[in-house]
Amino acid sequence: MNTTSKKVGFISLGCPKALVDSERILTQLRIEGYDIVNTYENADVVVVNTCGFIDSAKRESLETIGEAINKNGKVIVTGCMGKNAEDIRSVHPQVLSVTGPHAYEAVVNAVHDVIPQPQNHDPFIDLVPPQGIKLTPRHYAYLKISEGCNHRCSFCIIPSMRGDLVSRPVGEVMDEAERLVAAGVKELLVISQDTSAYGVDTRYKTGFWQGSPIKANMQGLCEALAHLGVWVRLHYVYPYPHVDNVIPLMADGLILPYLDIPFQHANSRILKLMKRPAATENNLERIKSWRDQCPELTIRSTFIVGFPGETDQEFDELLNFLQEAQLDRVGCFKYSPVAGAKANDLPDHIGETLKQERYDRFMEVQQVISAARLQAKVGQKIDVLIDEIDEDQAIGRSMADAPDIDGQVFLAHPEGLEVGDIVTVKVLEADEYDLFA
Repeated sequence: MNTTSKKVGFISLGCPKALVDSERILTQLRIEGYDIVNTYENADVVVVNTCGFIDSAKRESLETIGEAINKNGKVIVTGCMGKNAEDIRSVHPQVLSVTGPHAYEAVVNAVHDVIPQPQNHDPFIDLVPPQGIKLTPRHYAYLKISEGCNHRCSFCIIPSMRGDLVSRPVGEVMDEAERLVAAGVKELLVISQDTSAYGVDTRYKTGFWQGSPIKANMQGLCEALAHLGVWVRLHYVYPYPHVDNVIPLMADGLILPYLDIPFQHANSRILKLMKRPAATENNLERIKSWRDQCPELTIRSTFIVGFPGETDQEFDELLNFLQEAQLDRVGCFKYSPVAGAKANDLPDHIGETLKQERYDRFMEVQQVISAARLQAKVGQKIDVLIDEIDEDQAIGRSMADAPDIDGQVFLAHPEGLEVGDIVTVKVLEADEYDLFA
């Protein structure tokens, strides 16, 4: 064992896209011979990958940086909040370096400045797995297909932090996916800021994988990923008309019948104030058409209540949309001003009491819908991917459940099961969020 190794502590905050950034930085550090440690005391320097999406995330990032400074003293900051370095340095002037999101090389160089790259590193002994360092369990992984976003939603500052859309070459994405599957990954979770816009910046330039051409758009990528023989789950999909093209792939069992679509609202005036893409689409008709083609389709979404100017009638329209759409999984946020967002300048901001009342009504309506849709699965046989096992039960997820944000399936009698297994089970009971099988 190398007793003179250089040790880096790492804290990753925020969304799955930030998690992939962390994985890439950690992989490069391991390639260069650094050890990754999980305590402040053992680290020669600590890297904090921050989130700056909303005010509560910024507070958490600043608190985490402060804790790292107090317990270690040498702290490098990166990530979305790092885009505005003065916001961090004004609170924590002791930080050694501040960089923005996906600044992999800059972060590694900052580590070099604090603790020079190990000179006695032997790459033939200190091996890094071909799939790189992963922060998710062995059996699933996030596959980031692009950076940035071309939209300018009025409540969001992500483009100012992560820039405009930059799609990864489709062959590069497929090579990474193939390495992950070879390493034992059973589920690929496709992520980006706007998955359905993949390739628009490159004019859908055809790429190659294993000598075959692949169209660099969402449909072409999904068709290629389907050849890998694992679960493929789509996140952050905007409801453009061309999303219709992937529904047949779901109906044929080639990719998971699951769409994560952040609708955000149902009223066209509010959607236009939000500057949402596809604001004029008839989403109820689209959902009906999708389910006609693929009855087992699961749709998850997020919504904002209490957006500036939202009237009682417009909120009631949103509740009616929920009743009509019968979405499977739904998250809700009370509108919160974010420094730098255009929505801050809109008139008629909603009071906190009314926002809370609308949030409570929204969640009450959706909870009934979610519970009923789960109850309909009682008696059915479904496939479940096992995430963890203890003495009394196994805990897994169905095709309808993404990790950390959706429900779980609890299985009695886990004898003979292993984490990463995909098994067919019979559903016995359901509550508002989970299944028991």
